[in-house]
Amino acid sequence: MQQHTSVSVRIPERQGSSRLRTRLTRWGLAGLLAAGTLLTSQAGPAGAAENPYERGPAPTVSSIEAPRGPYAVSQTSVSSLGVTGFGGGTIYYPTSTSDGTFGAVAISPGYTAYQSSIAWLGPRLASQGFVVFTIDTNTTLDQPDSRGRQLLAALDYLTERSSVRNRIDSSRLGVMGHSMGGGGSLEAAKSRPSLQAAIPLTGWNLDKTWPEIKTPTLVVGADGDSIAPVATHSEPFYESLPGSLDKAYLELNNATHFTPNTSDTTIAKYSISWLKRFIDNDTRYEQFLCPLPRPSTTIEEYRGNCPHTS
Repeated sequence: MQQHTSVSVRIPERQGSSRLRTRLTRWGLAGLLAAGTLLTSQAGPAGAAENPYERGPAPTVSSIEAPRGPYAVSQTSVSSLGVTGFGGGTIYYPTSTSDGTFGAVAISPGYTAYQSSIAWLGPRLASQGFVVFTIDTNTTLDQPDSRGRQLLAALDYLTERSSVRNRIDSSRLGVMGHSMGGGGSLEAAKSRPSLQAAIPLTGWNLDKTWPEIKTPTLVVGADGDSIAPVATHSEPFYESLPGSLDKAYLELNNATHFTPNTSDTTIAKYSISWLKRFIDNDTRYEQFLCPLPRPSTTIEEYRGNCPHTS
């Protein structure tokens, strides 16, 4: 919010002369200029005042497609023996603390898989300015509803007990997951509406309708997915989300159910943009989401509502 100040200069009628009025007017203008300079210096950069959650330099296509972002990344392992509600994992986080706290994201693997299957997302997202927790589940056979609860338990551990808890803004959290982990991310968003972003990656869930979700959600499917075909999973997931919700559907071109298990520029590009836009409220990333991306060699289809309102 801009601050305004006024300076009133009263010129005595009886003593006034044209020279005196001129001098007093100049003094008044000088005061106004000085006050404006002082207020500007106190307010700080306009962007910082408007959005204190912005992290990192202004984005470009090359910066969000790059294998690493502007932040150096450290990592720490979390043993399953020291946690409850999930199976431990690895925390990736920006090494620097000079920018203050960061938003955080928990990511679940899929059925029969371990955190190694989604590990590439850890440093890639963290280097863009997030604390990222790739988790193992209690058992590799856990179903989506269980994985959803485990994602929330992992976020609670991150913000309340982890060694990096002081680096995290606990009001800015999100979830991601692959396959049954993707189905779990929908379960987590349904259970905890305060989450700021959800991204199911080639998600699988027996529940096909999600009208209860209030979390901005990016559904990612794959045109060649034979395990969770988009026609019976990602597309009905997306279509069932409330029409008023900030939501998008990205269908990868020439991709399979397991495409999210290896480094993928398209997944990273739009995941980073979604997380930045809704966890950090960083509208600098809106340009990559709206207008809607067009079909390409890597995008079979993209749907969504624009402009975003959250």
